[in-house]
This record gives sequence, C-alpha cells and structure tokens, in this order.
Amino acid sequence: MAEKPHMNLIFIGHVDHGKSTTVGRLLYATGVITDRDLARYKEATAQFNRPTFEFAFVMDTLKEERERGITIDIQHRDFQTAKYYFTIIDAPGHRDFVKNMITGASQADAAVLVVSAKDGIQAQTREHAQLIFVLGVGQVIVGINKMDEVGYDQKKYEEVKKSVSDMLKTMGFKVDQIPFIPYSAQMGDDVKEKSDKMTWYNGPTLLGALDALKVPDKPIDKPLRLPIQDVFSISGFGTVPVGRVESGVLKAGDQIIIMPGGVKTEVKSIEMHHQQLQKAEPGDNVGFNVKGLEKKDIKRGDVVGPVNNPPTVASEFKAQVIILHHQNVIAKGYTPVFHIHTAQIACTFEDILERKDPKTGQTVEQNPQTIKTGDLAIVKIKPTKPIAVEKFSDFKPLGRFAIRDMGETIGAGVIIEVTAKK
Repeated sequence: MAEKPHMNLIFIGHVDHGKSTTVGRLLYATGVITDRDLARYKEATAQFNRPTFEFAFVMDTLKEERERGITIDIQHRDFQTAKYYFTIIDAPGHRDFVKNMITGASQADAAVLVVSAKDGIQAQTREHAQLIFVLGVGQVIVGINKMDEVGYDQKKYEEVKKSVSDMLKTMGFKVDQIPFIPYSAQMGDDVKEKSDKMTWYNGPTLLGALDALKVPDKPIDKPLRLPIQDVFSISGFGTVPVGRVESGVLKAGDQIIIMPGGVKTEVKSIEMHHQQLQKAEPGDNVGFNVKGLEKKDIKRGDVVGPVNNPPTVASEFKAQVIILHHQNVIAKGYTPVFHIHTAQIACTFEDILERKDPKTGQTVEQNPQTIKTGDLAIVKIKPTKPIAVEKFSDFKPLGRFAIRDMGETIGAGVIIEVTAKK
C-alpha cells in the first residue's frame, strides 16, 4: 500500500442516478478492475437481463442485490489516484438503507453527490445532501451523470447545475467551493480523460476533482478516541476489538479505558491490513489485542480512550437536529433510535428548546411544543442507557448522529453540549 494520504469517500444521491456505475467506472479507470473482470461482469449482467449494468455490478456483488437491482450493504473498496489512497464507502440510495449511509457519512472525509442530467433533483438528492451538511462532511463534489442520455447537451447541464447549486445554497453549503462535473459513468466521458463530446466544458474530470480535494486534518494532538465496530475472539490470541481511530494515537503498550463500562486494559499489539503496527493514527481502521479481557467485556458502540482522559459518558446532551421526514409531529417524550458513531441506542426527546429557520439558522420560536418535517431545532436528549459521546466541536465523529424510527431515517444532528454522568 503506497504511503499516500488516505481519504474516505462516500457516494450519495438518488437511487437510479448511477452511483454504483460511477464507482465501478472509477475502479476500472484506476486499474482496480481489469478487462477480464469486466468481461465476467458483462456475462453476469446479460444473465440478469441488465446488459449495460456491468459497472454497477462491481459494487453489487450479492446475488440478492443483483436480482433486485439495488445496492444494499455498504461495501468498502479502495483505489488510488496520483495523489490519494481512497476508501470508497458506497452509500446505498434506497430508502430503507439510509442507516448504512449514516455510518458511511459519519466516517467520510468527502462526498460525491451524483445527480442524473436527465432527471435532475429527486427526493433523495435533497435528503442525502441535507444529511451530509448536518453531519459536517466538509468537502463535496457534484457529479452530473448520464450526459450521454441527454446528448451531451450543455444547456441541459447548465439547467441541472443551477438547480442543484440553488438547492445546496439554501442548505448552507458554500457553493463557490464545490466543483460541478458533467460526465457519463456508462460511457466513461470526463471520468478519467477529457471527453471530445463536451468540448464546451473546461473544468476537471471526475478523477481530477478527487485529486484536488484537500487532505483532511488528522487530529493527532487530541486525546485518543476509538469507537468499537466489532469484537473478535481469536483462539491462541485473545480478544481483538476492531475500530477506526478518530482522534489521537493508539500505541502498543498503552493503558486504555473502555467506556461506558469503565473497563481498563493494556494494548498488547495493533494490526492493520494484516500487518503489525507500533501505532495507529486518525483514519486507520485497526484491530488491537487487549490484555485480560473477554469478548463479553467490550461491545460495538463502546469508545476507547486513554486512562487519564476517558471518553465522556452522557447522562444527557443538547443537540441541533434537522427533521428529514416524519409522518407526525415530534413532541417531548418521543424515543426513537439514535445512531451515534458505531452505537445504536434509544434516546428520548426530553425538551425542545428552540425551533430555527433551516435556511438562515435564526431562531423562530422558543420552547415549541412540537417540531415536524423540515424543522431545524435545538433539543435536549436523554439516552435510555449509558453511552460515550462527545461535543461535535471537540470530536466531530463522536458528536454527530442520525435518528431512525419505523425503518426510516427521520433526522440527523450534532451534539452541542454534553452533561457528563456523575
């Protein structure tokens, strides 16, 4: 693995706008997929009567997904450009699968919003964009795909670009910093090489725009925070928690504490990509072996920190939330499931402090009785059991969340203040 700066990239946008095909095309353009692989995918697509779907197939490797024609699970795939080593967090576009997207968005350094030149903005285009804004994904590229389906028409591109640009502006994005790229994932135009069919466009290709992203800051000087994604018990080796270092540095020999349980242990060894590491830094997905603990002592959603600076366990927290869609109004006492870093926990809306205008961020109403779809609000939240979280301003990945209920993502938010458990 080349020592290039690493970035996590998420692809978002409406279900039929070509995210999977875009990802497949990028993997092909950067040599991750060979012509032989492609021939194999072509054969498979013919079998399923989806003859032009081979690029999407690269990502949708599960048979069930192929038959349903939709992307279900988050797939991690890596590719390299001249400048970066990218991990793609392939965000599914289908409604029920938004919760995977949240996990993805909370780990993403940058997002590519894919919009079809033919169909323009759809419900999920809006919803996903709003989500990454609230979750604080700093860098965004807008890819206007399917230019081949509109005859590479500049006017059509300008129309879609303007409507997407206006939409992003009202959400609070700095649109002048966002590159818009007309391309065709299916045909390959303006993905890697400049297309001769769009001589009117003189910006970067999609790969060019990815290379122009800024290296994310690594919060190395902050205390260690590592949310646990999974725990394995490996015979002859012991207990191995797995997770991504979000801040600080994890070193072999470190004394750590795991919250909310308060279990203390020592890090015996660290491994990434089957290689031993002496230390792991922000962005690294690692497994680490811990002394004297059993699998039952650690679980997904726990957070690791240094013994002298343990992760905060919240008795309650104040948050800014945006309600994406909810059938009814939301009042005090409402208890949906919050997805915060790797944890999933039921939390209660204890109080609604203010309602704001989502376009300007100005307070419209103090202490409203209820909030509804489209509202931005400041709320007081009480977790139903102990959970380690942090203020968004201190540790971004541990201070953002999505709210799920009835199989849907109904909102997202960031934590403004934490009241620590005594």
